[in-house]
Amino acid sequence: MLLEVNDLHVSYGAIRALKGVSCQVGEGEIVALIGANGAGKTTTLRTISGLIRPQSGSITYKGIAITKMPPHEIVGLGLCQVPEGRRVFTRMTVMENLEMGAYIRKDKSSVKEDIKKVFQRFPRLEERKDQLSGTLSGGEQQMLAMGRALMSRPNVLLMDEPSMGLAPMLVQEIFAIIKEINETGTTILLVEQNAHMALSIAHRAYVLETGEVVLVGPAKDLANNPEVQKAYLGE
Repeated sequence: MLLEVNDLHVSYGAIRALKGVSCQVGEGEIVALIGANGAGKTTTLRTISGLIRPQSGSITYKGIAITKMPPHEIVGLGLCQVPEGRRVFTRMTVMENLEMGAYIRKDKSSVKEDIKKVFQRFPRLEERKDQLSGTLSGGEQQMLAMGRALMSRPNVLLMDEPSMGLAPMLVQEIFAIIKEINETGTTILLVEQNAHMALSIAHRAYVLETGEVVLVGPAKDLANNPEVQKAYLGE
């Protein structure tokens, strides 16, 4: 497996956020983590990214233990997170945000090439390349956050709630782009409140409840599971 999370325990003070979460992501997959608010989905991603230290448990990527690595070293290995709420650098232009995405790269000569590729994928960003990113719409900021992450040439993209706060039409567009990014060779671990959309593009999925994995399986099977339909798909 490309990424393996084993028996993670994380607490915020007296609150136990993760109680033994384990999951795996294979090369080329889209794996979704679904569940209600407070289920531990974002905490799982942030722990993988090195932003949170677990009390116990292990995370390995390509067989390398990354549990205690600082975030910038994890990005250097090829794992990059698109954070919840976009978190673009609002006082920087679109172009400057994209350049920031490549800050750890040594191959500066090919950065321009990759910016061109981002603009091909997100034409709206090219139209606004000199605009301050704080003035972009929510959907454009999400595209910029994705584009900025792609600038680090990740093997694995960790995506946290990409549809949050977006109009339904834009949600469709963002998910089509996520699928396309995956088809061009990037593995994706996706945390998403919109279980319907997540299960429609994922290969496999894990259902989290109060910090524990309660269901796991092929995304199609989970989408057809009556419990999942009732709890997360509004059916």
